[in-house]
Amino acid sequence: MRSLILAVQFLTRLPTPQLKHFDPAWLADAARWFAVVGLLVGALIALPLFALGQIEPWLAALAALLLWVWVTGGLHLDGLADLADALGAAHSSPQRFMEVMKDPHVGSFGVIVLICQLAAKLVLLMLVAKAGLWAALLLIPAWSRLFAVAWSATLPPLAAGSGERFAWRSHWPSFWLAAAALAGLSAWISPALLAAPLAGVLWWAYLKKKLGGMSGDCLGAGIEVSETLLLLLLISATLIN
Repeated sequence: MRSLILAVQFLTRLPTPQLKHFDPAWLADAARWFAVVGLLVGALIALPLFALGQIEPWLAALAALLLWVWVTGGLHLDGLADLADALGAAHSSPQRFMEVMKDPHVGSFGVIVLICQLAAKLVLLMLVAKAGLWAALLLIPAWSRLFAVAWSATLPPLAAGSGERFAWRSHWPSFWLAAAALAGLSAWISPALLAAPLAGVLWWAYLKKKLGGMSGDCLGAGIEVSETLLLLLLISATLIN
């Protein structure tokens, strides 16, 4: 259970038993539990949509969004802001890109992207609540965190850090088992999410072409972008039907 505890500690603010000892090498093994932690995050987010969605969708969406930010500690939002600042300021200079990525301050590009991301999630969550699709929220964080494992394993690290630590070099059987489980749950709960892997492939292709690799911030940003894309996919499928 050590690797599960580490995965929960890394990806959420949820209380866990404290480990008496810690070895950074254990972090790579914790990645096998990322999808499970995603299911836990999704279950928490789905609660306000289930309880309030048919009463007041906007209130349900706001509660879900605030809970989403709290339970993740803004970890992935921070990565999204850092990546936006680096891309906005670096232009074609790789050195400048890494300098901005390491800067702990948030610039104007990061602020703009954060506002757009939170606004997009709020509106999409309202539409999910209005359509009564709260159960699909179980799967969206799980798919997105599973994508992060694949990105980390298949893209070279831009710098030493959490992205490199979580590279999955020896757990592909667990990855495919988690992917198959999420596909089965998607077919049962929300068939539209069977197309979810496309979001992961799109972000992988973007990182490969634009940056040539990944970092911890790139993984966090990818989780945020994937979650929004999957919410949009869910709502689009509903409107089409």
